[in-house]
Amino acid sequence: MKKILVLGAGLSTPSLISYLLENSKKSGWHVSVGDISEEVAASRINNHPNGRAFVFDINNEKQKNKEIENADIVISMLPASLHSLVAETCLTFKKNLVTASYVAKDIKALKEKVEEAGILFLNEVGLDPGIDHMSAMQIIDSIKADGGELISFKSSTGGLVAPKFDNNPWNYKFTWNPRNVVIAGQGGAQLIKRGMYKYIPYHKLFSRLLQANIDGFGEFEVYPNRDSLIYRSAYGIDDIPSMFRGTIRRPGFSKTWNTLVQLGVTDDSFVVEDSENLTYREFTNSFLRYDRDRSVEDKFADYIGIDHDSFSMYKVRWLGLFSHEKIGLKNATPAQILQKLLEEKWRLEPDDKDMIVMQHEFEYKLKDKFYRITSSMVVEGRDNVYTAMAITVGFPVAIGCKLILEGKIKDTGVKIPTSSNIYKPILEELANYGIVFKEEKIEIPKPNGK
Repeated sequence: MKKILVLGAGLSTPSLISYLLENSKKSGWHVSVGDISEEVAASRINNHPNGRAFVFDINNEKQKNKEIENADIVISMLPASLHSLVAETCLTFKKNLVTASYVAKDIKALKEKVEEAGILFLNEVGLDPGIDHMSAMQIIDSIKADGGELISFKSSTGGLVAPKFDNNPWNYKFTWNPRNVVIAGQGGAQLIKRGMYKYIPYHKLFSRLLQANIDGFGEFEVYPNRDSLIYRSAYGIDDIPSMFRGTIRRPGFSKTWNTLVQLGVTDDSFVVEDSENLTYREFTNSFLRYDRDRSVEDKFADYIGIDHDSFSMYKVRWLGLFSHEKIGLKNATPAQILQKLLEEKWRLEPDDKDMIVMQHEFEYKLKDKFYRITSSMVVEGRDNVYTAMAITVGFPVAIGCKLILEGKIKDTGVKIPTSSNIYKPILEELANYGIVFKEEKIEIPKPNGK
């Protein structure tokens, strides 16, 4: 019996773990799930005869070594910063590793040693990164096979609330790690436009937007996401003149979020003095100029440069940043205080469903003509446990794990799923779960500058 070790049982894991358990009997698998909370791990196993739940502490070296040594393959769903601790132990005991996270520098540095050990560290095989890579590469490879020259590639993803349950003025609810939402974009963004490199600093990120339209779901806005440039080589499009990766939100989100960035309440670099005893109103006021004769609301609106009666101002008031409620969070950074407030306001209710939206746009030249392919995916969650986020992150991780155990993926080294032997079987099986793309191809005029 093959032993699968899953480390971490957070919000993105229900579909992953249920897939492994549902296939465990016919495939001869035993699934162990370790989490800092045994209760959470046990809820994922749900008394399945081929499952085991246990408390896992990444800092317990003896436990970590024992669990990884006894496994045939390891899936790390821990916070991204902890993957390297798992990876180093997997290398020691020559165990394959699968993660849904971006390849960390310290894991990338292990590339040669992993290859020498004859094992595979398959990273970025969740949603974004993951499905975005696989679906994009399928079309890029198809364009190249037809003799086309790719001149522009845009790729964007968003985790949103499904339209029926979209009932707050921000048109947003948390569907994944709240902290990642609060600190998103703090490293700025890089992209290339018609051969010119563009660098967008954090304080300008949420004002440099693109628009997107998805049939049946309407309009969206897109803000730049991280470093778009690093994937040119991975995708085999090093010379592409334009490349952009972005995050999708409903229109108006970024404009109001930018007010919080400009105020400074997304900062995670310092601790707010006496934070547990402050009210949210006092917290907000601490970022504003002293003026005893003016209200906090007036000072905020003037400082940010928005109309006092604007919709953005309404959304900030709705959050409770001007309320007299005590924060009650000790030694907290501004970002942690904001996160606490947002978790109360943006939580998924028991009957809510979320939605994942992804869209790629390819422009290419073929035989002196120019074309645009738009490829869009929308997935709606089943409930607030088997969310669209859990489905689209968990299933590709689980399928990748299965293909490695079955010997259908024979690669070694540190990889992401950009080769057809990896992405093709994963995408084919994902279609069984409704994770499919709708494509539209049109001929376009010759782009300016090309």
